[in-house]
Amino acid sequence: MIIPIGFLVILGCVFGSFIVAGGKMEIIFHALPHELTAIGGAAFGAFLVANNLSVVKSAGKGLKRAFKGSGWKKPQYEELLALLFALLDTFRKKGATGIEPHLDAPAESPLFQKYPAVLKDHHLSDFICDYLRMMTVSFDDPHQLAEAMDNDIERHHAEEHAPQHSLQSLADGLPAIGIVAAVLGVIKTMASIDQPTEVLGAMIGGALVGTFLGVLLSYCVVGPLAAKLHQVIADDHQPYMVVKTAIIAYAQNAPVQVAVELARRLTPSTFAPSFQQFEARLAEVKSELAALPA
Repeated sequence: MIIPIGFLVILGCVFGSFIVAGGKMEIIFHALPHELTAIGGAAFGAFLVANNLSVVKSAGKGLKRAFKGSGWKKPQYEELLALLFALLDTFRKKGATGIEPHLDAPAESPLFQKYPAVLKDHHLSDFICDYLRMMTVSFDDPHQLAEAMDNDIERHHAEEHAPQHSLQSLADGLPAIGIVAAVLGVIKTMASIDQPTEVLGAMIGGALVGTFLGVLLSYCVVGPLAAKLHQVIADDHQPYMVVKTAIIAYAQNAPVQVAVELARRLTPSTFAPSFQQFEARLAEVKSELAALPA
């Protein structure tokens, strides 16, 4: 909701100040369709040339993601920490044979089903299952495990950032594309140099709309959306670090509750449950685990 409000503030202040200063909107309205077609078409064409099809598709999803924002808030982090405790406690008590059914089919697992926020993020749930499964086959050296997790997280992070980088590159190029559209308007004006001053003034004003649009779209629309997407990606990256912290601590023979507590401390402070809140949640998880069939 905050993004549409921001756009309304931009448009209201930019065009409101123009009108208050005595500007004539009819010149902008007359030139807007032509300039917008030239700038939008050239920008979209350049975007297609500069990126492969997967990035183009991801950029569309990225814009939707920027408007939606990160899905990770306090309730989701509480679910993640509770799930990590449940999985690691099951691993400690029942060993590889006890945890493998949950890892092989998380959608059917009674443990995962209690935490739909994590299960919905299939990249994160696969990440959890893959590394716990690696530990079941004796790949439990903490240093090797941490290196493998870091490489996996870095790869995933780079893939997530590809559409954001493409949008930022588009924003960087929009002012120059606006100049291209403005130059075309000047060329058109020069071909009508024999017209009265009033006509030439309106034509030059219409040409300058191209420069105006290029700068406005760059710094007030596409650029801010790319920046917001960068923030969302960073927010969605943090749960992976929380998972890594818990699993590595467990691999270093830390008690399950200590491993999950270390992960809780890595949770963003805005969304981290307090120690007392998390203790109460763990009491519920322990009761749920006790109720599961052996």
